[in-house]
Amino acid sequence: MKSTEIQKIRELNETELEKKLADLKEELFNLRFQHAINQLENPMRLKAVKKEIAVVKTIIRENELKNGAEA
Repeated sequence: MKSTEIQKIRELNETELEKKLADLKEELFNLRFQHAINQLENPMRLKAVKKEIAVVKTIIRENELKNGAEA
């Protein structure tokens, strides 16, 4: 994931981040299902989606800590 993509994710608000996280989790579920029935075309996409989920969760947590420190 490039730094420009991460920067775009950082610009999202809390509801958009939650929506993106839900979409990524759904995509990961679908990819795992395809993998189980041997219809997955690009197995590296599993790894990429997991990393994207980690980035989004990290940014959500950073925002929580930042907002907690401001309060």
